[in-house]
Amino acid sequence: MKWYLETGPEGDVVISSRVRVARNLAEYPFPSRMKPEQAKQVEEAAKKALLDSGDKLAEGFEFIDMSKLTPARAMSLAERHLISPDFAKKRGGALLLNNDESVSIMLNEEDHIRIQTLFAGQRLDEALALAGKIDDIFDRSLKYAFDENLGYLTQCPTNLGTGLRASLMLHLPATAASGAMPELVAAVSQLGIAIRGTYGEGSAALGAFYQISNQVTLGVSEKETVDSLSGIAAQIIAQERAARDAIGKSGPALEDRIWRSYAILKNARVLSGEEFMTLVSDLRLGVTMGIIDSVSLETINGLICQAQSATLMTSAGRNLDASDRDVLRANTVRGALA
Repeated sequence: MKWYLETGPEGDVVISSRVRVARNLAEYPFPSRMKPEQAKQVEEAAKKALLDSGDKLAEGFEFIDMSKLTPARAMSLAERHLISPDFAKKRGGALLLNNDESVSIMLNEEDHIRIQTLFAGQRLDEALALAGKIDDIFDRSLKYAFDENLGYLTQCPTNLGTGLRASLMLHLPATAASGAMPELVAAVSQLGIAIRGTYGEGSAALGAFYQISNQVTLGVSEKETVDSLSGIAAQIIAQERAARDAIGKSGPALEDRIWRSYAILKNARVLSGEEFMTLVSDLRLGVTMGIIDSVSLETINGLICQAQSATLMTSAGRNLDASDRDVLRANTVRGALA
């Protein structure tokens, strides 16, 4: 089952865990300096290293030439957090994607190889372990760009060292409503942790969905990075739960807002993307607080991906203007909540 159709540990607050590992091949320049024929050679080398490895983990992968995808399908991959938004817009490179979408490998994004593993809930240790196994498969037949002092060499200096970025997608509606987010962002940044919007750097936190990730990759081990992020996340989770308890004691206003949001989602004939994210955030909060028991978190988590604009157009098999997308989004949500 795909990660966004599940609920994992600490699932009331943690939507997903992701580990991304950046690697480059020693005999080629970085992607920004490569010639087209070199880019194809890197893609073929990575494809062969994985698919011909004979390793059981390499079974069930699809090789996707990104230049052959429609813009909607490419952006749908980004909406499901399988690739970066920049890679979706690049119209080049390639992707290796396994059946359950727990592993996606971007080829010639910012680096030659970017291995990404995704799990529902707080499962950073599992994500790290899987990324390490996939990395080992490549390492057996490819020569990585590596320096004894700097570690793995990456196009962006901020990824030098382990090349590892670990992140958690968190739902923090009560923390955001309390006005504590600016203070939280400032506090964790002092600890080498960044809090960003729903789709990473430069994106907005739609519906109070935030990504938290490590900023330091040099001079620390992969395990230290994940342990540090997990420890800080545990404090944020506790803070969010305390904030939910506090607003739960504020009287009927919260319940009224949640039930109104649920009613709109169940009955609306037109839903914009921004309105949907606001309403589904309220619904998710209501489910996790026990106010609404007729909807599962799995249904909500799936809807958050399925109701995004590019994914809707991919499902429809055609381009849609904004008004048609809003109608289809409402139909999709009503069907899921029926």
